[in-house]
Amino acid sequence: MISIEAFPTIGTALFEAARTWPDQPFVAVPANPSRSYHPQGLAWTYREVEAAVRQLATRYQAAGYGQGRRIGLLLENRPEHILHKLAMNHLGITCVPINPDYRPREMAYVIDHTRMDLVVVLDALDPLLQQAMGETRHQPAVFRLEDADTAFPPAAQAATVFRAQPDTIASILYTSGTTGKPKGCMLSHRYELASGAWYAARGGLVALEEGCERLYNPLPLFHINASVLSLFCCMLKGNCQIQPDRFQASRWFTEVSESRATVVHFLGVMVPILLNQTAHALELQHQIKFGLGAGIDPQRHAEFEARFGYPLIEVWGMTESVRLVIDADTPRKVGTRAFGRVQPGMEIQVVDDNDQPVPDGVPGELRVRHSAATPRRDCFSGYLNDPDATQAAWHGGWLRTGDVVVRDPDGLFYFMERRKNIVRRSGENIAAAEVEAVLQSHPAVAQAAVLAVPDEVREEEVLACVVLKGERPKPLGPDDALVQELLEYCNEQMTYFKVPGWLWFPDAIPITSTQKIQKHRIFATGADPRTTPGMIDVRVQKKRSKA
Repeated sequence: MISIEAFPTIGTALFEAARTWPDQPFVAVPANPSRSYHPQGLAWTYREVEAAVRQLATRYQAAGYGQGRRIGLLLENRPEHILHKLAMNHLGITCVPINPDYRPREMAYVIDHTRMDLVVVLDALDPLLQQAMGETRHQPAVFRLEDADTAFPPAAQAATVFRAQPDTIASILYTSGTTGKPKGCMLSHRYELASGAWYAARGGLVALEEGCERLYNPLPLFHINASVLSLFCCMLKGNCQIQPDRFQASRWFTEVSESRATVVHFLGVMVPILLNQTAHALELQHQIKFGLGAGIDPQRHAEFEARFGYPLIEVWGMTESVRLVIDADTPRKVGTRAFGRVQPGMEIQVVDDNDQPVPDGVPGELRVRHSAATPRRDCFSGYLNDPDATQAAWHGGWLRTGDVVVRDPDGLFYFMERRKNIVRRSGENIAAAEVEAVLQSHPAVAQAAVLAVPDEVREEEVLACVVLKGERPKPLGPDDALVQELLEYCNEQMTYFKVPGWLWFPDAIPITSTQKIQKHRIFATGADPRTTPGMIDVRVQKKRSKA
């Protein structure tokens, strides 16, 4: 494996990988005749990726982009995203992946917040980008991917340095926070390479060989899993990342089999979806050693492994610290939400509300660090433009995760629940405060409180409790004009997955004497909010809004 101490930046590590494994495939796209790009599939070797990256870097440098500049990538899951990211990082440019599902208002926030210098965009997504820029104060230059042979627009202020250091920011990835506005996690070259090296060095059931593994990752490149964790795990060991355009249950078995994948990445939501597929001729015709992901439904974990013939390895990680905790030891405790033990190079603490460590068997908040001497080593560099939030994330030398876990006497950790004001839907973190802010900006809404409720397929769904101004018609139903108006309003302001899937219109929401909402008192302890009289299921309308 390539040493990140000897090759401490993404560019130097890439070029060493190309020298070591020049003819091994690095990036592949499975064939898909219905896809608009590379329908026959492709496979780029390390030598080919290096050549393309050097060529792109020359063009970026000629246009004045280098260290200190930020460039947005609005390229969906195209493999070109990887080439551009690597070229930019080689020059010390910060990559800002942009979620193509963003609504213009959300995209405008990211553009303004990062003050990006350039956006590289697909032709098909350019109208969305232009809508977003119609709402921004900052106006970056735009380059369309399809104009591949033309020069990049010149940087407004040309850079003078065109190399990276280990602490140079390689990416800014946006993650929802409890304050409502997404926070930009700044990830350094050291962080990104260290996350890949950590994964690549694990043993047990997730032990990876050099120069032969093929990792199928259907997750989006604007998230850390595909664009950092698996990409650099592959690169540091000469392995190949297989990058489909997205997760499609109807194509999963075909693509996994035909691509000769040896590892697959998944989200918990994918497990029941795949189990609900009818028997497929290729579902057992695979070379998979393991699947790696989080959020597996405990009741279907063993069923999946028995049917498809490979273990699903549960992990814990977060954008601020992708030094994964991995349940890769045997004997395993399938169906228990166990996610692993402490490994050398990472320390874990479980504490109560008073920040005191709790004994084994008692739930508490998970906190992590590298070590007492260097707690922040290989963690994120902070939240962009938000030193207060960065400081709040660290408490007493530990990174606060907001996740409630429990440790057993054998040192195995089990996930319990999320303490943060977050809804976790299909792998997406949704800040309740952001959805509340949108709802409360509607002229008919006096107050809103958003909670997470269980969902059989997507782990959790968004439930919005909405107090209306004035008198409201009783009872409201899913087809009422006001309900449809609120859903459409949310859909215009937010990415579809943030839109409520359940709506409830109480006369009042419990508050404290200081006017703070008491979410824990809205529904009775132990009750299922979805069964509350007057609760409206609007998941079908939400699904339609995605289309």
